[in-house]
Amino acid sequence: MSFNDVVEVIKNLSTDEKREIQLLLSQYLREERRDEIYSNFKLAQSEQQNGELTFSSNLKELRQLLEE
Repeated sequence: MSFNDVVEVIKNLSTDEKREIQLLLSQYLREERRDEIYSNFKLAQSEQQNGELTFSSNLKELRQLLEE
């Protein structure tokens, strides 16, 4: 089923069904974002344990780190 087919099917749903789909999509997007944040956290945690992260409170040094 193509994206256009899905859109057409949704158009023909009742208002209540459309609201339910909206709620489900919001939930799915939240879950995906939560998974992405957790994955980034685990990666940063691993990088920190391996000594791959550099920290600084010096603005010039931070700019230099960002350019690398």
